[in-house]
This record gives sequence, structure tokens and C-alpha cells, in this order.
Amino acid sequence: MKPQLLPRKSPTQARAKALVAAILDATAQVLVERGYAGTSTNLIAVRAGVSIGSVYQYFPNKDSLISALRERHATDLYDTLDNVLTRRNPQSLEEKLAAIVHGWMLAHQLAPDLHRVVEQEFPFFERVHHDQIPIYRTIVERVRQLLEEHREQLLPKNLDLATWMVLQTIESLIHAAT
Repeated sequence: MKPQLLPRKSPTQARAKALVAAILDATAQVLVERGYAGTSTNLIAVRAGVSIGSVYQYFPNKDSLISALRERHATDLYDTLDNVLTRRNPQSLEEKLAAIVHGWMLAHQLAPDLHRVVEQEFPFFERVHHDQIPIYRTIVERVRQLLEEHREQLLPKNLDLATWMVLQTIESLIHAAT
């Protein structure tokens, strides 16, 4: 990932983690209300109730805040995926995929306006390829592992292609639905 999209530092103490969470929550609120062009680090700081210095202590710019929001969302999706795949039930590939879709749909419905803004306005923001964000790579690896476990049921036999198709289909359908 490009350096300007990375946070300056990661919080380690509970108070710092709460501060970063408040800043990211404020970023989401301002993005929904004003869109990408109308969002600024000053507005985010005011909404979060913190100084601009506190924002810049963790994030170098608006784009790094948005990138952190995307990573937080991906982490939520991964947690859902992990919960589905570590459960003993459901057992079949169809049941597991249905549970993943259901969980991801719920995750997207928590903040549909934010997802809409991010999906519609990100042409103005340099899109980060999923493989550049570690948590997205982990999601791809877990889905590939799931498909490997059910390889005999798959067409095409190319697991990389099948993984890409499953993830693209789920993402497209959920984004269209929300």
C-alpha cells in the first residue's frame, strides 16, 4: 500500500484505541453527510471532538483515514468469515457460502449509506487493490481453503479462478443489494 494511505502509527493502549475508533467513526459520519470532496480532516476532528493534532498523530491525511475505514470493514468481514468457517455446522459448501453471504449482508446493512458513498465516490480516490491490504489477502486465502475442501464440487477446477469468481459474485450482489 502507498505510504500516504498508511496510518502514522497504531494505537496500543485502550485510550488510544478508543481515540482512533472515534476518529474513524467521525470520518464515516462526515463522508456520508458531505461525500469525499466535502470531507476534510478539520471536519473529522471537530466531529470526533478531538484536536486536529490528534487526527494527524495517527493519520497523515484524509485518504489514510478512508483507507483505515476500508480496512476496519474488511476486518469485520473476515471475522464473519472466520466464525462461519470455524463452526462445525453448517457442513456443506452451499450452507457455508450461504452463511458467509448472510453474515456479509448483515455487515453491509449496518452502514449502507457509508458503503454507498465509498462505492460511488471512490473513482475519485485511487482504488487500492484488495491484494495490497493484508486482511483482504487473508479473506482470499480462507475462501480458497474452503473451496479446496470441496474441490470435487467445483467448476472450474482452477481454485484461484473459482476463489475470484466466488468473491466477486458475493461482493457484486451484496453491493447491488445494499
